[in-house]
Amino acid sequence: QVQLVESGGGLVQAGESLRLSCTASGSIVSINTMGWYRQDPGKQRELVAEIIDAGNTNYADFVKGRFTISRDNAKNTVYLQMASLKPEDTARYYCNADVKFRIGGGVVQSAAWGLGTQVTVSS
Repeated sequence: QVQLVESGGGLVQAGESLRLSCTASGSIVSINTMGWYRQDPGKQRELVAEIIDAGNTNYADFVKGRFTISRDNAKNTVYLQMASLKPEDTARYYCNADVKFRIGGGVVQSAAWGLGTQVTVSS
């Protein structure tokens, strides 16, 4: 099937930067949209940024001008460059991908999620 593995989270101070990575693996045929979401305990998961195969991007208002999403299709990898981090950016960040993959002799399209990577920004 498909696995998404995130990396790059950590503890930083306000104003610093981090780069998250997420790589998809498995019997992948193609990947359409890839994106990053975040979730604080007790809150709903929210979209941070997404990028479709053609390279078009969409950002949440609270990260516009600070975060940049990009992808390497050859590596099935999506990145999130985060700059000017704020304490309110503290959350667990999850990778999401809309994937077509081979299973049981056929092809299935489904959304896949990673387990997340923690980003903590201290003031």
